Amino acid sequence: MLQAVVVGGGPAGLMAAQALAEAGIAVDLFDGMPSVGRKFLLAGKGGLNLTHSEPIEPFLGRYGAAREHIAPWLREFGPDALGEWAKGLGVDTFVGSSGRVFPIDLKAAPLLRAWLHRLRGAGVTFHMRHRWRGWAPASEGAHALRFTAPQGELVVQARVVVLALGGASWARLGSDGAWVPLLAESGVDVAALQPSNCGFDVAGWSEHLKSRFAGAPMKNVALRCTAPDGRQFDQRGEFVVTQTGIEGSLVYAASALLRDAIAANGRAVAEIDLLPERSAEFVRDEVARPRGSRSLSTHLKSRLGLDGVKAALLHELLPRGVFADPAALAAAIKALPITLVAARPIDEAISSAGGVRFDALDEALMLRSLPGVFCAGEMLDWEAPTGGYLLTASLASGRVAGQGAAALLARPPSTRAG
Repeated sequence: MLQAVVVGGGPAGLMAAQALAEAGIAVDLFDGMPSVGRKFLLAGKGGLNLTHSEPIEPFLGRYGAAREHIAPWLREFGPDALGEWAKGLGVDTFVGSSGRVFPIDLKAAPLLRAWLHRLRGAGVTFHMRHRWRGWAPASEGAHALRFTAPQGELVVQARVVVLALGGASWARLGSDGAWVPLLAESGVDVAALQPSNCGFDVAGWSEHLKSRFAGAPMKNVALRCTAPDGRQFDQRGEFVVTQTGIEGSLVYAASALLRDAIAANGRAVAEIDLLPERSAEFVRDEVARPRGSRSLSTHLKSRLGLDGVKAALLHELLPRGVFADPAALAAAIKALPITLVAARPIDEAISSAGGVRFDALDEALMLRSLPGVFCAGEMLDWEAPTGGYLLTASLASGRVAGQGAAALLARPPSTRAG
């Protein structure tokens, strides 16, 4: 019988294994993929965003309704501690212009290699291509896990188990949400998985817009929207017009509110300020300025710099009559409504929302209905925007679950039932 099993080789699972190993416990980590950290490596292709440098209070605010649950994790292992952890692996970091924190070389692979080397040296054994399929009858005081492995069906028994199976985005990298029914059958309360940090579809762009501007970036704009519960979003940034709608960092940041509005009302309206650096009065005056023989398009380009995809969206979304009304056109430039009808599929999303509800867990992230089984990472019911917030909380949750499992093993067997 094994002492501790971790299922899932993403950041949360690896951190849980580290916490257990630091407590002197032998750890066996199982993962369905040929190698660990695949989504971690993909996230690092454009520069590994480890965390964010903003002060802890606004940092905690990024987790929305889950803040009260996540705050204790991050007060123990937050952005500063994460930076020290990376440094301990020989990876120095720097703060980018946006406040995001990156490794000096921007790469994920060197950090992952150093981490795995340390884990193996601490006694963590890795079992790859082992896909968890549920539970089997177990000895007293243990849990038996069924795996599909290269050699066939395998049953493994362990004193404690940490599940870090991810959400349901990027299934090809191992996060497919297949664990949801396996835990639900055991009485675990799981909120439905939904796309987060995702793009959205409109009812349908014109062929002209799709052929000319799909893939075009909307730079230096602001997006405003309101959720059904009154939560508001108003932020500057950029996004991309796609064949079916919009996506990109600014849209991802608003995705939770937009998704919830669509669920409640069948649609969501995102208002785009095409000129956030200009006041409404300035835009109104410039639009109303006499243009002589110049076309309206030339006038908007020369007076306000509006051309390309920004001008195209105005023509796509506004009734023809608005262009004859300077006041209405100026108002639309400062608040252009885009009606969104659906989130993109969850497998395209950067992350997912939903998962094991916090009411089903104790403070150590142990399942109340399955004593000795802990959960960590994106399979918990929380979400956060990109910018280092996802990775930071995933790592911190893995540390909490691993320490909780280690503490449980330190207790006399007769007291481990709850």
